[in-house]
Amino acid sequence: MGNFQYGGQAVIEGVMMRGPALRAVAVRRPDATLVLDTRPVGSLAARVPLLKWPFIRGVVVLVESLVMGLEALSFSASQAVEEEEELTTRDIILTLAVALALGIFLFVVLPAGLAHLLAGFLRGPFLQNLVEGVIRLGVFLLYVVSIGMLPDIRRVFQYHGAEHKVINAYEAGDELVVSRVQQYSTFHPRCGTSFILIVLVVSIFLFSLLGEQVLWWRVTSRILLLPLLAGVSYELLKLSARYPRFFLCRLFIIPGRWLQGLTTREPDDDQVEVAIAALGAVLGGDARYAGKAGQPGAAL
Repeated sequence: MGNFQYGGQAVIEGVMMRGPALRAVAVRRPDATLVLDTRPVGSLAARVPLLKWPFIRGVVVLVESLVMGLEALSFSASQAVEEEEELTTRDIILTLAVALALGIFLFVVLPAGLAHLLAGFLRGPFLQNLVEGVIRLGVFLLYVVSIGMLPDIRRVFQYHGAEHKVINAYEAGDELVVSRVQQYSTFHPRCGTSFILIVLVVSIFLFSLLGEQVLWWRVTSRILLLPLLAGVSYELLKLSARYPRFFLCRLFIIPGRWLQGLTTREPDDDQVEVAIAALGAVLGGDARYAGKAGQPGAAL
């Protein structure tokens, strides 16, 4: 398997898998056929060694994963509804901007504003940031639970489970056939859901170092520190995945497992077949590119 940690994400009626040189999207079309889209992966970190450094690489992985994920979602949507039109570069940039603005409002401005209103009842910056972090976690959980009630999102969560099962089977060295893959867990320690949880926890301690703040600087400082927050959280995620039995790492893994219970569902055999096809395309293609590209494995 080498040192590269394969991963991906669930998309509409399909799964995207990423390797060191290729990424593949497998989608189940309405006529039950399976379609694959395979493209080379070009990471900026491969050309700029500085971007592979710890605490910097996490930000690079996050941004590249967001862009790649949107492209994969665009392809899957066009196949799932039998339309050939995909998002343009302009559409992807606009979608990223809107998603970023909404995320900043829900997970930065809203929690910081509510914590500021409660500051008179809370003594010290740590307690204030603890309450802010609890509010932020509550908003996230409410968001996940709410969208999980939608039938289409529940199917995406099933594909999320299928993706994890296939990666678990591959990393265990097992045969990638449906009957074998279905025996594995839908939990995986490198999942992006676990990454979000680590971000929420780290933010409490990081923001507490800033002391007492007026509202405008409380919000601004959170936004400015997002790259540092992402970089630190990424390293902790990789550490917890590498040493899952270490006590401190288990503190991140166990809550992450609970959280993944909200974002994964048990997949059916057809969904597992789609995930196997996506990883198979990446593994088969990457054999031809061995040694030509690579970067630390992204979160699932």
